[in-house]
Amino acid sequence: MESSAENNKIIQTQVIIIGAGPAGAMSSVFLSKAGIHHIIIEKEIFPRDKICGDACSGKSVFVLKKANPKWLDEIFINKAENLACNGLLFVSPNGKKLSLPFSKTGQPQQHAAGFVTPRLVFDNFLFNKITSPYATIYQKATVKKITRENKAVTVEIEYQGGTRTITSPLIIGADGDKSMVRKTFVNNDMVSKTGCVGLRGYYKNVSGFHENNFIELHFLKELLPGYFWIFPLSNGNANVGVGMLSEVVRAKKINLRELMLHAIQNNPNIRERFANATLVDKIQGWGLPMMNKPIPLSGDHYLLTGDAARLIDPFSGEGIGNALYSGMLAAQAAEALLKENKFSADEIKVKYDDVLYRNIGDELKMGKLLQKLSRQGWLFNLVVNKANKSQTLNTALTSMFSDLDLKKQLRKPSFYAKILFNK
Repeated sequence: MESSAENNKIIQTQVIIIGAGPAGAMSSVFLSKAGIHHIIIEKEIFPRDKICGDACSGKSVFVLKKANPKWLDEIFINKAENLACNGLLFVSPNGKKLSLPFSKTGQPQQHAAGFVTPRLVFDNFLFNKITSPYATIYQKATVKKITRENKAVTVEIEYQGGTRTITSPLIIGADGDKSMVRKTFVNNDMVSKTGCVGLRGYYKNVSGFHENNFIELHFLKELLPGYFWIFPLSNGNANVGVGMLSEVVRAKKINLRELMLHAIQNNPNIRERFANATLVDKIQGWGLPMMNKPIPLSGDHYLLTGDAARLIDPFSGEGIGNALYSGMLAAQAAEALLKENKFSADEIKVKYDDVLYRNIGDELKMGKLLQKLSRQGWLFNLVVNKANKSQTLNTALTSMFSDLDLKKQLRKPSFYAKILFNK
């Protein structure tokens, strides 16, 4: 139990971060690199699990390398928990396959362009990297109230049987799809109807994986407009799951778990691979707040990252990479804002929203387009066939999961002309 003095004191800091998942952890890491004092408020105690597909694409590798290249060495050396992943396999409703290696350079790489690791492992890895003289962490802390007045944000928390009040000119919301920061500051905030429902189960003895450990997205006829995934893990198990638009699940009253199990047992493209497979634990579900269209990610004295900003790709379900990337940009924006001592909505938009959308906005737009295409089986069959013939489209799809620099091609009109002529 805290003493009365500890319980009543007001703590001031340069930045408050709510949530210590990938987005919050990366915000903290880059704030510490800039020498900025901050407080992290986390409702759980690490290590803790997070229901997810567990796949980390090239974007995750890019951000981790920016944070500390040695961390990638730690990840890839630890083969007992982390599996190097070198590409993505799409399977269209008609069963046609499209292989997308993550690296198009032809040059040898120090590490694979991606990896798969359970979130229980990965999030704890990141959490242990937060430790620094600039970071104060409150675990098992409950946020009771967030207010904004007198050019500051105040957060009241319950911690170790008492209460603490923390104030700062800037708060970073990294607290997931049910973000309290978002609910506090975004008027008329509603759960997005374009969100997705995901189910995940761990299976052992799944067969038929790609020799280079490609992660797989299967667009099965019976799951459209959703998709089925199989991601290999280092221990020989696989992360297996389904994702479908929330509005479709509600409108058609779909039992997604039954649909997933039916596909595993009956779909001709995957049932043989599950002939000897068994479920390791129970199938669990969670919400995926997908980006439908560009939305404000910040306002006076606050900004949102990761799932709190609904940055999951509408097509691929990519979430970890966008969380890490937004966390890095949030810290960089915070550094610039603190130097100028300006925290208005306009200032934060320029330094955070505009930068983020400039870098991954086109990717998210393409994800939305591909999501629409995947709703029609025949049309998605056509896209996969086109991608097998058009090197330009093939490279564009690859860029969604690999090198951020490749995404610049999406802004060029000539890019779309090449697709039309199968170049």
